[in-house]
Amino acid sequence: MRQIIAMGGGGFSMEPDNPLLDQYVLRQSHKACPKVCFVPTASGDADGYVERFYASFQKLNCVPSHLSLFRPPTNDLESFVLEKDVIYVGGGNTKNLLALWQDWGLDGILRSAWESGTVLAGVSAGSICWFEEGITDSFGTKLDRLSCLGFLPGSNCPHYDGESERRPTFHRLLQDGRIGPGLAADDGVAFHFVGNELKVTVSSRPDARGYRLSMGENGVLEEEVVPEYLREMR
Repeated sequence: MRQIIAMGGGGFSMEPDNPLLDQYVLRQSHKACPKVCFVPTASGDADGYVERFYASFQKLNCVPSHLSLFRPPTNDLESFVLEKDVIYVGGGNTKNLLALWQDWGLDGILRSAWESGTVLAGVSAGSICWFEEGITDSFGTKLDRLSCLGFLPGSNCPHYDGESERRPTFHRLLQDGRIGPGLAADDGVAFHFVGNELKVTVSSRPDARGYRLSMGENGVLEEEVVPEYLREMR
């Protein structure tokens, strides 16, 4: 079963005292103690980011590891990745992430992992990367469109409520015909795909929302997606 969990924001990096999204990701592996690998490429493998991952996931029922492309753990990246149950991609610069993954062949390895049943998950850049295109600040201070891996159809925008320019930028790019219809997620919201279909939307915060955006005859259509609040599912 192919699964991708795309988080608009949240998880250990943004909500260190709220593990609900991270616990949800681990549960989707259906393993008692899943092997989860953090991929911090988008942050330039920032040491502090990796340390926060271990500090959080060592408290959960899993076997944590991380994959650095600056200090590779092995010459055989494919075997290293394919033995994992969950791949968790961190935030940062999506454009740099995609360039490095392509150069190392990690994009193809991750597709193989996805097709073989490994759960792919990520936050911010680690959410955008799986879609055909996304809205990113990778180019500098201005948000813009970026072509991505295309594992999932459509476009994606994280931090929809957390960064004030996200919503107007998505609307403008749609109106200008520079980006296609897609999904936007508030911080704390995750879209869970099975195959290429959105199975469920979940949230670590009761007031957070997801959105479907497209162009209609009279302008941008924004349909609210009310997620399942994870605290109520425990």
